[in-house]
Amino acid sequence: MSRYQKYPAYKDSGVEWIGEIPEHWEITKIRYYYDVQLGKMLQPESKTETDVEVKYLKAQHVQWNVVNHDDLPTMWASEKEIEKFAVQQGDLLICEGGEVGRSALLDGVSDVCIIQNALHRVRAKEKSSVKYLQYFMQHVSNARWFDILCNKATIAHLTGEKLAALELPVPPVHEQQAIASFLDSRTEKIDELIAKKESLLNKLHEKSIALIIQAVTKGLDLSVPMKESGVNWIGKIPEHWEVKRGRFTMQVNPQSPIMRTLNEESEVSFIAMDAVNEYGGLCLDQTRIKSEVSGGYTEFQEGDVVVAKITPCFENGKGGLAISLVNSAAFGTTELHVLRPIECLDNRFLFFLTITDGFRKLGESTMYGAGGQKRVPPEFCKNFHLPLPSITEQRVIVKQIEKKTVMIDRQKQQITEAIERLKEYRSALITDAVTGKMDVHSYETKESFLPEQKRI
Repeated sequence: MSRYQKYPAYKDSGVEWIGEIPEHWEITKIRYYYDVQLGKMLQPESKTETDVEVKYLKAQHVQWNVVNHDDLPTMWASEKEIEKFAVQQGDLLICEGGEVGRSALLDGVSDVCIIQNALHRVRAKEKSSVKYLQYFMQHVSNARWFDILCNKATIAHLTGEKLAALELPVPPVHEQQAIASFLDSRTEKIDELIAKKESLLNKLHEKSIALIIQAVTKGLDLSVPMKESGVNWIGKIPEHWEVKRGRFTMQVNPQSPIMRTLNEESEVSFIAMDAVNEYGGLCLDQTRIKSEVSGGYTEFQEGDVVVAKITPCFENGKGGLAISLVNSAAFGTTELHVLRPIECLDNRFLFFLTITDGFRKLGESTMYGAGGQKRVPPEFCKNFHLPLPSITEQRVIVKQIEKKTVMIDRQKQQITEAIERLKEYRSALITDAVTGKMDVHSYETKESFLPEQKRI
């Protein structure tokens, strides 16, 4: 932030996590500058003859910087409740639970609409700006102060009392507006850069997947004679390949013989769902003692392929190879299918097959269960058709895939790091602006690039 000047003089805010503020600013509580209203408890049926159905917003409709008000659900409410909980253009909506503090300004709503009690509606009094407050809420969230303020060790809730009592630094209203306008301009540029890099990241991912699909369904030598596989998603395969069902090439959700050989005090890897990344990453930092294994865990061993079976993890390609396990064994979440290849199938070749669109889309079509928590059944894995060359050719194909994708992975890593730098810069910019660590009036309006862009 060295491109920007500081204010001439500062004073102690008296709030540890805010620090010093410009001398002419003040520290106050939200309640003195804003009206805070928590929403109405969901009412699925009418209670009186005068109740009417009305559209309502809930927490999932409010994301950072945007409120999605298309196809809203309805609840019943009285006229007085509608008047009390109604929203209007420019209201700041703040999530009470879930991702506590997530907020956005309401824009473009035309119908009568109220808020459910998972949201706060905030309106500015005199001498205050809701857009300035919105940026301050981003600062509080980025600094992870909501974790402390809302006791995230249990279920976090930002009650109306906690929100109204939240301390914030307040400059004069014209300065609040200047800070908000400055951040609008700067964050828009940063967000555009992030969006471009994320688009490039997606294209590289698609390129990598296309390369893998080509190799595991068509082989490396496209000049060899081809034949129909009889499976729609596979299409033609080399004439010397076979098509086999999963039940003839792998064990699905077997127990681990290795686990039986370990004593009760042996350390083994532990695979929780949050340790499973998209398309091939398993974080194996967590370990536990074998004696902790009881009912409700899935067992793994070295070389297994693991695939998330629950939506949306399955749809997002969460899975990986269980390699470098502590004592060659692991246990963990039951929300993973364990696939253990037999002699005719290389585990890396199988893993690449599990990240193809054929595996993912066919698996999604077999999901069962009510609501959003659906699962892929083990029978899908057993009945899935695999295109199979000889084990020797599988290993040659795997080596070529790894060789060709390593450069793509490096590019993806560089872009991911660049995105993180931009996000960190965006966060720091907001923090410095709303806590007075920089004077936004020193902003050079003719700048055509971001300070960090040279390094990315």
